[in-house]
Amino acid sequence: MPQLEIKNLHVNIEDKEILKGLSLTIKQGEVHAIMGPNGTGKSTLAYTLMGHPNYTVTDGEVLLDGENVLEMEPDERSRAGIFLAFQYPVAIPGVTVANFLRSAINSRRRAANPEDKGMPIPEFRKMLKEKMDMLKMDHSFAGRYLNDGFSGGEKKRAEILQMAALKPRFAVLDETDSGLDIDALRIVSEGVNALSGSELGVLVITHYQRLLNYIKPQFVHVMMGGRIVESGGPDLALHLEEQGYDWLREKELSSE
Repeated sequence: MPQLEIKNLHVNIEDKEILKGLSLTIKQGEVHAIMGPNGTGKSTLAYTLMGHPNYTVTDGEVLLDGENVLEMEPDERSRAGIFLAFQYPVAIPGVTVANFLRSAINSRRRAANPEDKGMPIPEFRKMLKEKMDMLKMDHSFAGRYLNDGFSGGEKKRAEILQMAALKPRFAVLDETDSGLDIDALRIVSEGVNALSGSELGVLVITHYQRLLNYIKPQFVHVMMGGRIVESGGPDLALHLEEQGYDWLREKELSSE
């Protein structure tokens, strides 16, 4: 079964080490959640997986089908099947959601086959409507400029629509619940659940257990001090909600 394997990952930002030997394996069909206090490196992990240039890997590797994705450019990682839903999606005035998605899909097709003419417009429209119906989105959403004037919930739904259209093998959701009210959180979570299945591995990064009431992980990991210090099942998230992180401080210190 295909898997995304993170092995002994060390990452610096401006000469400061943030990730300090993080290891994690995600198989297709699995949903993992990473929780932890602010400043532990959760978003650093997400951006490193997608190849953000501000993050310098000093040791370790990330393997997808046995190939080290750290040697790939961000667009190559995307084509290999990795997707990142941003915590703070960027607005692109003048570019509609539909045009953005069609450009992304056609770019992938041409990278695989330079002679590919791109997805025909009727086929694209049919696909986009099917994905929007699955995510319970109004079709008019496709004609709006990407994230321009969007509410927090609309931005996150646009990210999930991108995930639906691009069909990755592994999706990283970086604090998807950030800035969402309960209704928006439920709608976004339903979209993620609709896409989950045997061909998609999901890594959910969050501070709070409330997101995990909607997106059900099989595995929960606690990240502190740039490492994973505890792993377990869904009950671990409930324990963190009740007890906080203080009981794990000793493990964090002993791992340094």
